Amino acid sequence: MNKDFAFTFGIITVSDKGSRGERIDESGPAAEELLKPVGGVMKKYIIVPDEIEEIKKTIIEMTDGLKIDMILTSGGTGFSPRDVTPEATLEIIEKHVPGIPEAMRAESLKVTPKAMLSRATAGIRGRSLIVNLPGSPKGVRECLGVILPVLKHGIETLRGEASECAEKH
Repeated sequence: MNKDFAFTFGIITVSDKGSRGERIDESGPAAEELLKPVGGVMKKYIIVPDEIEEIKKTIIEMTDGLKIDMILTSGGTGFSPRDVTPEATLEIIEKHVPGIPEAMRAESLKVTPKAMLSRATAGIRGRSLIVNLPGSPKGVRECLGVILPVLKHGIETLRGEASECAEKH
């Protein structure tokens, strides 16, 4: 990625135990570790319980209030009755970005067949990209690795800074 490129990001770890201080979050720091070297500036990091309204409120604060370029959620994308992160995300996005979770699942399927059980989604609200990531540090690293090659172009496009999308052959 271009060294001149900088973007802001926020991390929302969705975890009942983490929000109560009963578990140390390792997935949020894993995401930060990958994004800082490519120009990422963390604006907000928070751990919230698996509650739709709390997740929605936090995403909206980061998009509408803080105007963060990219919001990553970690956790709450599985089959557990308490896993509601995709539902919260879908309720507040304005545009779907299905290619991101499709690509993440495709890459993760090379590692484990359990990847097909991910319900992660991605979308746009205003000029912010919102991406649901798995709750494990390993899953966060794998999935963010898929996104990094297109991140600069995606964020520049959202900002209205990108030029032509088509490459010249």
